[in-house]
Amino acid sequence: MRKASICPHSSASVAAMDKILEAVVTSSYPASVKQGLVRRVLEAARQPLEREQCLALLALGARLYVGGADELPRRVGCQLLHVAGRHHPEVFAEFFSARRVLRLLQGGAGPPGVRALACVQLGLQLLPEGPAADEVFVLLRREVLRTVCERPGPAACAQVARLLARHPRCVPDGPHRLLFCQQLVRCLGRFRCPSEGEEGAVEFLEQAQQVSGLLAQLWRTQPAAILPCLKELFAVISCTEEEPPSSALASVVQHLPLELMDGVVRNLSNDDSVTDSQMLTAISRMIDWVSWPLGKNIDKWIIALLKGLAAVKKFSILIEVSLAKIEKVFSKLLYPIVRGAALSVLKYMLLTFQHSHEAFHLLLPHIPLMVTSLVKEDSNSGTSCLEQLAELVHCMVFRFPGFPDLYEPVMEAIKDLHVPNEDRIKQLLGQDAWTSQKSELAGFYPRLMAKSDTGKIGLINLGNTCYVNSILQALFMASDFRHCVLRLTENNSQPLMTKLQWLFAFLEHSQRPAISPENFLSASWTPWFSPGTQQDCSEYLKYLLDRLHEEEKTGARICQKLKQSGLPSPPEESPSPSSTSVEKMFGGKIVTRICCLHCLNVSSREEAFTDLSLAFPPPERCRRRRLGSVMLPPEDVAARELASVPRAPAAGTVGPRRQRKHCITGDAPPTLLDIEGRGPSGAGEQSGPEEEGEEAAAEREEEREEKVAEEEELGKEEEKEEEGTREKDEEEEKEKEHKGAEKEKKEEKEEKEEKEEVTEKQAEAEKDDGSAGAGVHKDAATPSREQQCGPEGSRSVLDLVNYFLSPERLTAENRYYCESCASLQDAEKVVELSQGPRYLILTLLRFSFDLRTMRRRKILDDVTIPLLLRLPLAGGRGQAYDLCSVVVHSGVSSESGHYYCYAREGAARPAPSLATADRPEPENQWYLFNDTRVSFSSFESVSNVTSFFPKDTAYVLFYRQRPGEGSKTEPGSPRVRTEPTLHKDLMEAISKDNILYLQEQEKEARSRAAYISALPASPHWGRGFDEDKDEDEGSPGGCNPAGGNGGDFHRLVF
Repeated sequence: MRKASICPHSSASVAAMDKILEAVVTSSYPASVKQGLVRRVLEAARQPLEREQCLALLALGARLYVGGADELPRRVGCQLLHVAGRHHPEVFAEFFSARRVLRLLQGGAGPPGVRALACVQLGLQLLPEGPAADEVFVLLRREVLRTVCERPGPAACAQVARLLARHPRCVPDGPHRLLFCQQLVRCLGRFRCPSEGEEGAVEFLEQAQQVSGLLAQLWRTQPAAILPCLKELFAVISCTEEEPPSSALASVVQHLPLELMDGVVRNLSNDDSVTDSQMLTAISRMIDWVSWPLGKNIDKWIIALLKGLAAVKKFSILIEVSLAKIEKVFSKLLYPIVRGAALSVLKYMLLTFQHSHEAFHLLLPHIPLMVTSLVKEDSNSGTSCLEQLAELVHCMVFRFPGFPDLYEPVMEAIKDLHVPNEDRIKQLLGQDAWTSQKSELAGFYPRLMAKSDTGKIGLINLGNTCYVNSILQALFMASDFRHCVLRLTENNSQPLMTKLQWLFAFLEHSQRPAISPENFLSASWTPWFSPGTQQDCSEYLKYLLDRLHEEEKTGARICQKLKQSGLPSPPEESPSPSSTSVEKMFGGKIVTRICCLHCLNVSSREEAFTDLSLAFPPPERCRRRRLGSVMLPPEDVAARELASVPRAPAAGTVGPRRQRKHCITGDAPPTLLDIEGRGPSGAGEQSGPEEEGEEAAAEREEEREEKVAEEEELGKEEEKEEEGTREKDEEEEKEKEHKGAEKEKKEEKEEKEEKEEVTEKQAEAEKDDGSAGAGVHKDAATPSREQQCGPEGSRSVLDLVNYFLSPERLTAENRYYCESCASLQDAEKVVELSQGPRYLILTLLRFSFDLRTMRRRKILDDVTIPLLLRLPLAGGRGQAYDLCSVVVHSGVSSESGHYYCYAREGAARPAPSLATADRPEPENQWYLFNDTRVSFSSFESVSNVTSFFPKDTAYVLFYRQRPGEGSKTEPGSPRVRTEPTLHKDLMEAISKDNILYLQEQEKEARSRAAYISALPASPHWGRGFDEDKDEDEGSPGGCNPAGGNGGDFHRLVF
């Protein structure tokens, strides 16, 4: 084909020119052939053409550009338009009229296509200035508004943004501009990523960025449009009737001026027209925007809105959105491009959610996996995230102690990372806390609760009442005592025991996950305790048992008098009072013997006790200080300490250490505890009406010493006194040699401090003295240097028991008044157990009073707890006890911290055979009771809790006597674990409450479904741990008013 053949000026040739070109483009010729032919046609089109020929070529170019099936025809159409527009501008202006543009934009159903909009943009580039151009711009200002109102897809909307960015004269003006901006926001909300591949996702991000960039350009020219657009944005994300909007809306936030943030959030949070459901939906969807890769300042706006809701006390929204979204926010830490924003939001959500550890516990299963992923990433971003995440975990563990079984894998995962100091932790916890949480959070728990898989029921924390909850759960798990309480008859004169019966009955038979002990706590309240503050659980236990004991004794006397008054004549002899339930279950007897070393006269006294308080012996065992129920003067104590010496050489200390290991491992220990080499004793106090001892020597050792003393008594009285004087001098010399390494000034200072501490503790003990039982005081007045214990100071319960039973010399100013001698004489006091209780309660005296700080400090020494404890009794007998409960204190002071309880069923078992008498029974199932949360546990967790968490230490231990080994067994002792039959009123009350709870659950489920039905579905971007949920939902809080997952079960109180 020759060039001359396609350039004739006849009308037939003109028609043939565009037809031939169209046929060539759509033919099956090779691409090289097509391109050659097209090139010749384009060269011809640059020459002067008649009007009809030029219009025909323009029409063909527009048709190929808009409707081309592939890239070649679209490129040819674009080239034709370019050539005609540059070389024939008059004809192009005639062709690209407003009418033509309107036909392009409205050529099909729905919004215009991307190619049509691109064709319009190309035409505007080639259109010369003039009236025709003005008419086109007027048309486009109207048509682009119509286009965005028809909700075009991401590609078409992005093309509109490119068109308007290139030709600002097409932007609607006047009031239409604000409407146009608002409609652009709604278009962004309808965006959906067209494909799952990486290329499609990148293209989708670019399209959203182009549209939001247009909005930013319009806001710069008209700032007054920003606030109306924000209102439109909130209307889109808060709508509960439509499908969730696109995360592409996050691209708008980066263009919002930060100086508007405070005012916008303040107005929004105080707007009464915004319902809680709308606000919940909006903030939930905003948190999903954290996954938007190119978002800037999104985290700042989210945190600002959360702060605004906290300022107006909309805690129900904050709690619900935190629990619903915190796992998804955490999962975004995997992606470096959104990690910074996700970490900021996560830190704020966790550090403000301090009324309960439920949000933190939702993350516990995911933290080890996240740490592993960040370590493998080995990047600066990952390392920084790891450090901040570890700091956050330490803050949460500090804030919510008492969950060792849940925290162990997490602490193991971050063990190699930096540990922040306590000041840093307190700073982080204090900077964002919800200030009104104590009074206003307790009722905001719209989450359904389920009873623990353990079948056990928790107790709600009523505000620092974990010390009560842990003791009540330990008593409840003492099966014999629980059965005794549940067998209480309906008509009795024991109101406190009746309330305990109701509490135990509901703990056993209720369908609720947790109940409130409010009524029982009010009835058993210790008068000197301050409401709302942390208290000593051991002190509460002593008071509670004493109250129950005295109440039952009083009731028995009243019943006896009523029976006697009903008889015609009084009985000749009143029957002896029977033992109370407390005496049967927890009562034992202790014998104190004091031997005068001058006349060898022995005085003894037997007293009852319900618990034994075990003091910690000094690590160096260089002093012996004994404080019994009789409060000794501090001068006597100081003199006695100066006169005390170790009873065995240093090598002898190997003996008890070996025995402790021997017993703990389960091998058969000796019947009597080894007391050789015990050395000086630590301080311990017993608060009773009369003098009580704390230590007892082995029978053989005591008899040997008495025989020696009797042989010496056969000599002269003067020789005995001289011998006593020599003995005293030798003791003083040994004491000086033992402390030869210490400076004299330091020794005097320490002795003075000890003397002041003893004086203080004696005053406290005398103030609290007066209880009928022989209970033991809760504090150990140990010197401040004895509170510290390194790794070499590890002890076992056996060590503390041996120390309790070791003998004591009464010399110098602490001499004993002997009635036979009628004067003060040197003496030796020993303590031994004459009868062991069914349940042995041991309190480890971990708190000592520091006069310098005027506060009680805690001894953090780890104490090994044996499953089997053989308690030595008088006469060389021994009684085996099995561990059944351990109350743990978490913290460093008795006035703060948290209590929780490990326990297993402390039921009576058949007497073991001789071959297995000294071996622990196979371990039963252990449980961890932490306020409302009850979970399965193990003895391994009990044994290792202090190893993982140094501030979590065993405080009160419950041991169950093995039947058949004691002196006698109480009649009616249960041998099976079936629960007693309850009386009718109690059974009816439990049945009615269970029905009520089911009704509440049904109502709660319906209301909650309506309340959170607006929660959006999982966002498309960055699905992380969506399927991995924490099975332990509804976990309890720590020691605070909202610590126990309020919910509807707050209505049930005892």
